[in-house]
Amino acid sequence: MGSKYLASLSEDQYSELTEQLWNIQNSQCFICESEIDLQIHETNIDHIVPLASKGKDSEANFALTHESCNKSKQDANLKIAKILQRLSKIQEKTKAENGKSASLKDVLSYYDGSKYDFKYVENDGELKYSFSLMGDNKSYTTKIFQDQLSGEKSCFIDVPVEYLFHDEIINPRGINNSIGKLIKEFDKGNPQLHLCLARIDNNKLKIFDGQHKAVAQILLGSKRVVTRIFIKPNIDRLTETNTNAGSTLRQIAFDKSIMRQLNSTLYSERVKQYQIVHQMQADDYSFSEQQLVDFFKGDGVKIKKYIIDAIKYSITRHEDNKLKDYIDFDGKAKELPISYSAFDKSILSTFVNSKVILNRPIDDKADEGLNPRNLEINQIAKILSIIAETLYINKFQPELGTHRIEQKIADKKDRDITDDHLIAYRISKEEVK
Repeated sequence: MGSKYLASLSEDQYSELTEQLWNIQNSQCFICESEIDLQIHETNIDHIVPLASKGKDSEANFALTHESCNKSKQDANLKIAKILQRLSKIQEKTKAENGKSASLKDVLSYYDGSKYDFKYVENDGELKYSFSLMGDNKSYTTKIFQDQLSGEKSCFIDVPVEYLFHDEIINPRGINNSIGKLIKEFDKGNPQLHLCLARIDNNKLKIFDGQHKAVAQILLGSKRVVTRIFIKPNIDRLTETNTNAGSTLRQIAFDKSIMRQLNSTLYSERVKQYQIVHQMQADDYSFSEQQLVDFFKGDGVKIKKYIIDAIKYSITRHEDNKLKDYIDFDGKAKELPISYSAFDKSILSTFVNSKVILNRPIDDKADEGLNPRNLEINQIAKILSIIAETLYINKFQPELGTHRIEQKIADKKDRDITDDHLIAYRISKEEVK
């Protein structure tokens, strides 16, 4: 999305703004933070916060960059691009010096962290401490909690980066590529839902879990990190627990059916944002899906996914879709024949073209009952009902379900299994799809 403000400037006015930003930025590129020589470098003026992210089209939201930095920036948001560029420099320096990937240790070092020992006193269920080595002589106290199962004791402290260290014993790994997404998430104001975990080791607060969360906060300018501190812990137990958390107990992501629902909600929220920015009424849908994608520049891929997932969710939950009564949305039911994964692969992905984003208004011909998306959703829902009536309704027996069907047949204990039930069961198996 172009800048109307910049387009309105004369050549002299544009040059004046360039020099003004150059002075404000101490002759440095906003992204790479290296020198800009206005006599020899090609430059660009760009929005710090993109217009699509509610950034203002005014001088307060402009920054000066090398043209090459702007073209190769890692994000549409210049603030994020600068942070990712700074992280790249830290990673390159670490790689050059010791051949290893950068970790929390290297980020803390860059931001003047990991300087001081943590002085504390444990007394009567409380931890008393101070940050006097950085000039804060106030005495703080916090409650100590003891886990009933493990017996481990811990407390919660807002720790200055000067007192934080990276625990290279329990968690030696470096920073992976997911950090960019986490930085963007925190920059949006979305809070972290899991605190960083640290232990006290020789009067040092060492973070052993939540390294990426700490890195993202520090890169975004946080001077303190809220941390759960383990006091005199069993190191073997923490190491085993942390290892298991990243392997055998790795958290399962939201399944596809839940993601469809969440993305449908996110699509609705983006529509509302578009309407608010364009001063439109809540019932005004006179803009297209493509306009929505174009408006949220930088998030276009996500918006397309939200649109398609909203369509798939509407089809799945449509009142005319009788097949939904036979879909196992949770992945645990033994009485339902169709896994959501099989439904998604065999039907939704077949009928819904994930590459088609419409250029006509969202409410196009809605009054005539000829809206293309509504027709698509209604027609597919009717097809699903025909499938349900042909294969499942009054044929598949929920009381028999799907558990050990083939084994019962092999053991000749299949007297209650009808041919219709067996056909419905077998045709629903994901490997058949």
